[in-house]
Amino acid sequence: MGFKLPPLSSVRVFEAAARHGSFKNAAEELNITASAVSHAVQNLEDWLGVELFRRGGGKLELTEPGAAYAAAVGKAIKAIADATARLPGRRAQGRLTLSSAPGFAGRWLMPRLSRFTDRHPDIAVDIQTSLDPVDLPMEGIDAAIRLAPAARSLPHWTHLLEERLVPVCSPALRKKYLKLSGHELVATADLIHMTSTTADWAEWFRLVGLEQPATIRGGLRVDTIHMALDAASRGFGVALGRAPLCDLEIETGQLVRILDEDVRSGLSYWLVTMDADFQSQDVKAFRQWLLDELGGARDGRKQRARRKLAQSTT
Repeated sequence: MGFKLPPLSSVRVFEAAARHGSFKNAAEELNITASAVSHAVQNLEDWLGVELFRRGGGKLELTEPGAAYAAAVGKAIKAIADATARLPGRRAQGRLTLSSAPGFAGRWLMPRLSRFTDRHPDIAVDIQTSLDPVDLPMEGIDAAIRLAPAARSLPHWTHLLEERLVPVCSPALRKKYLKLSGHELVATADLIHMTSTTADWAEWFRLVGLEQPATIRGGLRVDTIHMALDAASRGFGVALGRAPLCDLEIETGQLVRILDEDVRSGLSYWLVTMDADFQSQDVKAFRQWLLDELGGARDGRKQRARRKLAQSTT
């Protein structure tokens, strides 16, 4: 005897609406209109004979039966998504959907992505930016790049590189304070703060074992690494660069390092995927390309360090 199932397309729409608590957000996820979401939910309610949402007053709330049904349906859909992602022998799909931390996507990945597409012209790439935890199969994501401490990593995560904190400023600002040492300059000049991270200047002073200057609360405040580095290059003060996201500006001379030593933030970039046995061919190709790129970058840093050492001894 077959299963008596409700209209599954409507169930999928209901699950998204229940998870987001919004018809609009569910519509954006499913790439349909909000009215289509409302219609699908209404069809499901008619089929079930049960009201799933309370509507009115500009709010959308699950009823008690709706909340119970959403929890059960969510588990079922997740199980289907997991089973699909873990199906042995899955062929390459020719499309890779990647979720990345915004700074890494814009400042490290995008300038290099053409080298991946040159190597794999048969794989199209979709990039979404987010800092939120990601449920790969449930959200239709093939792989994600996230910044996290080693303590939060899982065995199937691939370590990419450590984040390093590098105080930087414009060449003109460094010239203005030429007589000051690096530590004196950081304690004297205006500091540019990035409000979206906990690893800001107070943490840097703690890590290097220096007392915070009385002026630490002053200076420009921005919410992205891009704006912080741009402000530093325009002479607004000293920014706390985050390598590798500031490497390009340093290499091109837009910014200069104030200190030779980097400070490890305690965070690293990780490639988050399914278990290795269940990765698609597209993900495996992207993972190998990432490791090759990072290996080349590490070799380049070693060569620059050797050249700098040779210059200092001549």
